[in-house]
This record gives sequence, structure tokens and C-alpha cells, in this order.
Amino acid sequence: MYYQIRNLREDNDLSQEQVAKLLNVSQTTYSRYETGDLEIPIPSLIALATFYSTSIDYLVELTKYKQTYPNKKK
Repeated sequence: MYYQIRNLREDNDLSQEQVAKLLNVSQTTYSRYETGDLEIPIPSLIALATFYSTSIDYLVELTKYKQTYPNKKK
């Protein structure tokens, strides 16, 4: 289901273990995120979107556009 996270990881020459450390999960858990066998918690989606400079919509395949949304000024 979450093929984009695999593509992004591979495009950045990262191992599952490296991304798992970023998310503070095991490599097995991260692997299950990539295959869609396990739902990715929202804090992890935020961390991945921030790390890859993309939107959560792109990560969960709601859009095919990788770019992020513009930041709102506070």
C-alpha cells in the first residue's frame, strides 16, 4: 500500500534499518509499513514527510505530486 515510502527510501539510497532508526522502530516494523501490512502512525508519517520534504498525501498515495504544500505564515 505505501509504495511511495519504499521508492523514496530507495531513491535516497537508504536501508530499511536507517529509516527505521529515524522513526525509532525496528527494521521489521518499518518493512511492514512499506508492504502495507501495518498502518503507519501519524507521527511517523509526519516524520517521513518532513525527512523527504514531501506531503503526507504523497506518502499515502492520495496524490502523484511529490512537492510539499506551501507553509502558512503564522
